Amino acid sequence: MKHGGNIYQFAQSLGCLPEQVLDFSANINPQQAVTLDCLLQVQLGPYADPHYSQLKQALKQRYPYPSGADIEIFNGASAAIFALLRFLKPDDLVLYAPLYGEYAHIAGELGCRLHSVDRLANPNAEIPRGSTIIFVNPSTPDGHLYDLKDWLAKWQAADCTVIIDESFLDFCEAESIADYIADYDKLYLIKSLSKFYGCAGIRIGFVMAASPAIKALKGLEPAWKLSSLDMAYMQQALANTAFIGQTRRQTRQLREQLHQALSDCGLFRQIYDGQANFLLAELASMDGYQLQAKLAPSRLLIRVCDNFAGLTRRHVRFAVKDGQAIAELARRLKAINSDL
Repeated sequence: MKHGGNIYQFAQSLGCLPEQVLDFSANINPQQAVTLDCLLQVQLGPYADPHYSQLKQALKQRYPYPSGADIEIFNGASAAIFALLRFLKPDDLVLYAPLYGEYAHIAGELGCRLHSVDRLANPNAEIPRGSTIIFVNPSTPDGHLYDLKDWLAKWQAADCTVIIDESFLDFCEAESIADYIADYDKLYLIKSLSKFYGCAGIRIGFVMAASPAIKALKGLEPAWKLSSLDMAYMQQALANTAFIGQTRRQTRQLREQLHQALSDCGLFRQIYDGQANFLLAELASMDGYQLQAKLAPSRLLIRVCDNFAGLTRRHVRFAVKDGQAIAELARRLKAINSDL
């Protein structure tokens, strides 16, 4: 599978229902902050508020930003990525790889000169002055959490436009770079909400930046990008502040359980010490597609990472799922190793 989350194609190939798949390929919180009952009283008319005022207020409380900054909401983080790059129209785009394939795809569509920096092997590589930087923190697919203070100083000194994708930061006890926007008007933050709040079907993400930049970006956007149902659900989810600490504690415990399962099975040469809600591992003898074929009869779906720059068919990623799913994965991995 080339993209996490395509359980429909996987289920069809097995002749089962999507809900019967144990999906370790998509990095979505297995818990939700609220249930769908919160939508029962939502009115489907009139039109939703095109300025998203209540949702923006809820987002500002959850993700504070400094004076002089603002946010624009999008129908998911992927939509935010595409809209922001179309708005910026960079000549030189520097991707700190490995990272999402969407960034390279839109760069190709826009005709950017693409530069790739291997942040695992050569993070201090030279970058073009005045280029646009894209950095995901915590990174994907390895989940490394970076302290970006020195990086930001370097990029600012080179007069770069900087885009930091913090879609997985909520799973960590770490500070956002949001406050740095007050000191650098070429800094943009991208955030996905569906991953942390366990609601992939609720498509909400946002861009945070200096207010003039957000005003200009908003001028290119249509009204009513979000439905009343999207907004109502997310406002209720954001209001559940206890969910934040609960999720972080749960993720840490389950990630340790997943790490143990991968370590004990004897199939992997290396397991990366990620800090997000997933782990990257490198297989010792077989490749990821062979492992996926062996897991398929058990309806287990994983993510092979060979389409991430710098990684190979031996690199596979596992999302942090609930304890029962991890235990089943552990049993199947041990069985596969015993059959080799």
